[in-house]
Amino acid sequence: MADGTREGGCACGAVRYRATGEPIFVNNCHCTLCQNQTGATSAVNAFYETEALALLSGETARTVVKTGSGGEQAIVRCTACGTALWSHYPGLGEYGLALRAGTLAEPGSVTPDAVIYVADKMPWVALPDGIPQFATTYKPSAVLPPERFARLLAVVNKNTAQAERKA
Repeated sequence: MADGTREGGCACGAVRYRATGEPIFVNNCHCTLCQNQTGATSAVNAFYETEALALLSGETARTVVKTGSGGEQAIVRCTACGTALWSHYPGLGEYGLALRAGTLAEPGSVTPDAVIYVADKMPWVALPDGIPQFATTYKPSAVLPPERFARLLAVVNKNTAQAERKA
């Protein structure tokens, strides 16, 4: 993993993937939607450019659910066991994805840049020291180093340009 390459997959082992390079950013989200969609107290998502991810084996299917903003999020799951592997959020479209860090072979290899929606967290959940925490969301430009923020903007701009072409 010295080169930033990470592998992971689903619970049954049918789907395997490889993510190349470091994530753009990593969030630990405690919003009620993440709680409902994962059945856990929070979701840890590592955001990448879509081209950084390679499906090595298995088949996936999409489940579309609403986001907190009212848009649609496509959750990509293993067709055999249903494990949620990654999502495509409205702001990033098909150009970026949020990889579920818990599906990584080494989930501890990513550290959140921010803990978000702490206003919705379970009262007994302890938050980590040294990681910025926000009641809801935050401005990525205030948290991310310039080079990672530039990567995020490039993904958002591609998605915006695609949406404008379709309109």
